[in-house]
Amino acid sequence: MSFSQLQDELNLRKQASLYRTRRTLQTPQSPNIKVDGKDYLAFCSNDYLGLANHPDVIAAFQNAANLYGVGGGASHLVSGHSQAHHELELALAEFTGRDRALLFSTGYMANLGAVTALLDKQDGVFEDRVNHASLLDAGLLSGARFQRYLHNDATNLQTRLQRSETRRKLVITDGVFSMDGDIAPLSELADVSCAADAWMMVDDAHGLGCIGKEGRGSVDHFGLGQDDVQILMGTLGKAFGTAGAFIAGSDVLIETLIQHARSYIYTTSMPPAVAAATLRSLQLVREEEWRREKLRALIAQFRTGCESLGLALMDSQTPIQPVMVGSSETAMQMSAALEAKGIFITAIRPPTVPKNEARLRVTLSASHTEADVDRLLVALSEVKI
Repeated sequence: MSFSQLQDELNLRKQASLYRTRRTLQTPQSPNIKVDGKDYLAFCSNDYLGLANHPDVIAAFQNAANLYGVGGGASHLVSGHSQAHHELELALAEFTGRDRALLFSTGYMANLGAVTALLDKQDGVFEDRVNHASLLDAGLLSGARFQRYLHNDATNLQTRLQRSETRRKLVITDGVFSMDGDIAPLSELADVSCAADAWMMVDDAHGLGCIGKEGRGSVDHFGLGQDDVQILMGTLGKAFGTAGAFIAGSDVLIETLIQHARSYIYTTSMPPAVAAATLRSLQLVREEEWRREKLRALIAQFRTGCESLGLALMDSQTPIQPVMVGSSETAMQMSAALEAKGIFITAIRPPTVPKNEARLRVTLSASHTEADVDRLLVALSEVKI
């Protein structure tokens, strides 16, 4: 059977300026990178605190590799749960103020594992319309009755919950939305969920490390705890600078996931050295408040500069600062023009974002300087369409 139909579909994506291509990074994550042999100033990494290439994190990884080797070797339930994993789970539970934490190899696997372990066709799942793809996929794959409420709209969620007669109800939202950068109104959502006797799950991939006391994330930012948000997911490959993810919550939640989360049971554990490196990274996240202070200063500088240039931004006070462009073709043109000036920012297009909401997703890091942001603003002023 020929793949000609697939080729035709790929050609249509190219014509619509929706084709995705991979670029080869030849340096560590940092503001100054080399991609496909060329040097750039980058504003598209999720390494928000600049820890992915931190010497202490690297040393922790190297020391643990000498102690544990490289691969996890087996699943956590066979022989892959190392002392390094155990210590990191204890530290993450304490950091998030929860009974326990459970490590997963990726954030996608954590979301799929948690939701499908907790829900089935007797249940209902209620998700923000712009939730991350992994959350939407998890809700659909669970078999539960799937509803999407209006973005950050607690009233619309309340209406949907009141109409539901399912056995269990699970409300799911991002803490910080990955493409818009805005923070979910977690207090309002938690109140509505509690009143409807629904569980609440927050994916705080982009909040942990960046907001909240000691970087504890969006749930802490609103002063909420385990009784308010029963299921907390966090990733380690963004502000923590390493890899993997975790679910944190009550003892009974974690035990349930250990027994039923297929993406936990049937996969090899993350390399123990990654867990050990993350443990050191967690210490830096908590202790070095200057990183978050610097981020806030750079965010304010960038937003002020964009306002003076007449560039449209989203309502975001996080390191995610999307410059709204509109058409996919224009976004691609601006990204290419910036690249010609030595600035590396990818264009985000549908279906990742809604139609006619293509954007340049600028992400700031504590490793950037004020001069870096000034250079970006000058470049944007020259390429804006």
